[in-house]
Amino acid sequence: MTGETTTRIEKDTMGEMTVPANALYGASTQRAVENFPISGRTVPNAIFYAFGHLKACCAAVNRDLGRLNDARADAIVQAAGEIGQGKHHEHFPVDIFQTGSGTSTNMNANEVIANLICVANGAPIGSSKNADYIGDAETGRGVHPNDHVNMGQSSNDTFPTAIHIAAAYDIKNHLEPALEKLAQALETKAKAWDGIVKIGRTHLQDATPIRLGQEFSGYAQQMRHAERRAHQALEALCELPIGGTAVGTGINTHPEFGRRVADALAERLDIPFEEAHNHFEAQHAKDAVVEASGHLKTIAISLSKIANDVRWLGSGPRCGIGELKLQATQPGSSIMPGKVNPVMCEMAVQVACQVMGNDAAINFGAFGGVGSILDLNVAMPMMADNLIESIHLLARACDVFTDKCIEGLEPDAKRCEELIEGSLAMCTSLVPVIGYDKSAAIAKKAYAEGKTVRQVAIEDGVLSAEQLNDLLDPESMTRAH
Repeated sequence: MTGETTTRIEKDTMGEMTVPANALYGASTQRAVENFPISGRTVPNAIFYAFGHLKACCAAVNRDLGRLNDARADAIVQAAGEIGQGKHHEHFPVDIFQTGSGTSTNMNANEVIANLICVANGAPIGSSKNADYIGDAETGRGVHPNDHVNMGQSSNDTFPTAIHIAAAYDIKNHLEPALEKLAQALETKAKAWDGIVKIGRTHLQDATPIRLGQEFSGYAQQMRHAERRAHQALEALCELPIGGTAVGTGINTHPEFGRRVADALAERLDIPFEEAHNHFEAQHAKDAVVEASGHLKTIAISLSKIANDVRWLGSGPRCGIGELKLQATQPGSSIMPGKVNPVMCEMAVQVACQVMGNDAAINFGAFGGVGSILDLNVAMPMMADNLIESIHLLARACDVFTDKCIEGLEPDAKRCEELIEGSLAMCTSLVPVIGYDKSAAIAKKAYAEGKTVRQVAIEDGVLSAEQLNDLLDPESMTRAH
């Protein structure tokens, strides 16, 4: 429209800033946008949502403690709740690589909440510092981003708290269900395929027989352990730094604030949050994030093992191992017609690589002298991004891998049987009867003459046919325990 302004002028403690007219953030956020044009990637949405829940609980607790009047508290709870529901994320533009304490993102949240209240009450965006629209006759002021939204808080305790909230929420609601789903799918395959005997392989060489169901039971157990590790990661994040304010001493907040906010968040999100046992540990170090990331890395390694084994066992279809038949999801080559690749396995392995890389970045971010320095960690936005990405990638990878790979897997029982009979490792079961050296000689002769162990043993008259049938029964070799 002609004459419509596209910007507005706002002030912070450093002076005036030109802000987009319709932006719900203010001068502090805009200053960060201009100061940090680094990656083009904003702090993860999960962190903003966590800030919404956190700010809502903080306002409610400050009201209950008599520090914030009902009108202001209710307005903050309403506006912050919208952010917690996933709204308004387009108004959080600050780059990941910003101030290491996350101050810019904390102020971003404060400003957006204050301006949402302006909009809700028909006041101009940006008038939160001087508008009289909440019914506070005593001061005649609206909801100030620092004085009210940020009451009793510091970026130094809110940002790490938001990390814990976001990561714990995503683990509980996304990662754990995905791991459970994959574990169940693998257990189903293990039971269905328990009667299929195949050759085992160690060092990528033939080994003694194993049942396909036994192999998959191992994969299923890896995912059951992964579920446990995910829950341990969640538990590591349940202590919240909120209430420590600037350096852990709790300056400018109520002594009960941290406990009450943690309790409110626990009830709101159904996660057993609690106040940090020691605020100096909780704010000066990021050991809980490192621990959680370590569990995620282990889960990633488990996933990579399963995915890699599946693609090896499904290699072929005619010139590889070919014991598994992988479902076709897309053409595998732009030059070789009919080629189908194990793309879901490759996806899972790449995700595992990224998660391991994220863990390395988190470790460096928490490392003494790099991120954790004296009374604060100053690499938190980067650590938050990597932690949230790892959770998201693992959850999505497990979901898709289950649906598009594991569910559609089929065994090639005939191929399994053929490979067992031709394996030289079958001679292992002869060792208790004829000894290691004689058994090795049979294996070498069978290899040299292109025969099976059974054929050479019969030709050499080592044992009777009846004895050989018993000893060289591959199914019985899989039931030693």
